[in-house]
Amino acid sequence: MGGAFWHALGRPARALWQVQERAQAFCTVGAGWRMGSGLRRSGFGHEEPLPDAGLDDRAGSPASGHGPQKRGSEDKALGRSRGGLTTKIHLLANGLGDPVAFRLTAGQAGEYAEAIHLLEGRQAEVVLADKGYDSAAIVAKIESLGATAVIPSRRNCKVQRTYNRELYKQRNRIERCFNRLKHFRRLATRYCKSATNFRATVALACAWIHLSRYVDTA
Repeated sequence: MGGAFWHALGRPARALWQVQERAQAFCTVGAGWRMGSGLRRSGFGHEEPLPDAGLDDRAGSPASGHGPQKRGSEDKALGRSRGGLTTKIHLLANGLGDPVAFRLTAGQAGEYAEAIHLLEGRQAEVVLADKGYDSAAIVAKIESLGATAVIPSRRNCKVQRTYNRELYKQRNRIERCFNRLKHFRRLATRYCKSATNFRATVALACAWIHLSRYVDTA
């Protein structure tokens, strides 16, 4: 504090208000990190208006989207579904109920396209799925692999496709596989923000399930 400031404190109460108002100008930063370059001199000459520290005089607006993107703006594989903001895991399991392959999408994405991608290049005798996968494209893809589609037809289908009901009872193995994956808390509660990190978490959980068949992980 300079001597002029202490001198101002000895003035009447009206001068104290003036000092208090001008003390707020210390939040203004001038060019070259010089503090108070736009300050007014108290009680001398013409008072110039102070630049508002809350205003941004740059050419582009920070919210315009033309500047660098903030961290966390990458794909998160999140979408709005009936359960809220969720991520959907499309999973392919073998006859033992172990995960073979998976894909991540937003919660509102459909199953048809992802199922075809998961079946690409696979070998199987039968493919089991619930009636949510009743699609001509999926059935054609399964038959192109030389496998039999064990998928019930939807109720609104005019032509009901026959399927092996006894074999269809083994479809619960995919449900048991999901149940084992949910034992990994980091996966079940989606701690990872980005889709890349969450995909890595799912891959580690699938690898752990396979590893537990050959190594005592207890």
